[in-house]
Amino acid sequence: MKGPLGQRIQYAKGGIGKWYWDYRDNKTLAFIGNEKKILDVGCGEGITLEKLVTRFPGRQVLGIDYDPEKIKVCQSLNLPAEVGNAYELRFKDRSFDCCLFLEVIEHLHEPLRALREIYRILCPGGLLLLIFPNDFIFKLARIICLKFKEAFTPSGHVKQWTPQNMHQVLIEVGFSIIKMEYLPFSCWWSSLHCLIACRKV
Repeated sequence: MKGPLGQRIQYAKGGIGKWYWDYRDNKTLAFIGNEKKILDVGCGEGITLEKLVTRFPGRQVLGIDYDPEKIKVCQSLNLPAEVGNAYELRFKDRSFDCCLFLEVIEHLHEPLRALREIYRILCPGGLLLLIFPNDFIFKLARIICLKFKEAFTPSGHVKQWTPQNMHQVLIEVGFSIIKMEYLPFSCWWSSLHCLIACRKV
């Protein structure tokens, strides 16, 4: 899914946007334990990828994204990233211990195809960390913060997932759910994201 550049520009502005991105990433990366080979599918401009490299030195970390321009941003910062397609991952079966899939699935027309590819390249017991947004709350939050342009700009999202239907799909693919969290609050209907940690059965 191609999209406009600007993640790092927005992140560099600081404020609540940067705080929340860091909070989201800290909650996500806390699930990673001894996993040695980590793939970030849909790494964008590499903000989370950079944290992976810094936080887990000595691990084999790689980011992929469908948009070559975003990969150029990553590579300009010496981050391990390459152009890739979530529907057709170039890796062999059971190649990675952990996969991040953060705010990507809502953009996909064939989400099951991508999840099955991730399942394929994960080792048995491999960890999947998946995040998807609550579009309604995002729009409401932006309106409250007087960010009207962002609130009414098309998101490019194909589907609004719910925790219930995402849980069902992950089980169908073959994952076992470890934990589901709503960020930043405990209730989905007041939160911005759902974070799911699961393992390949």
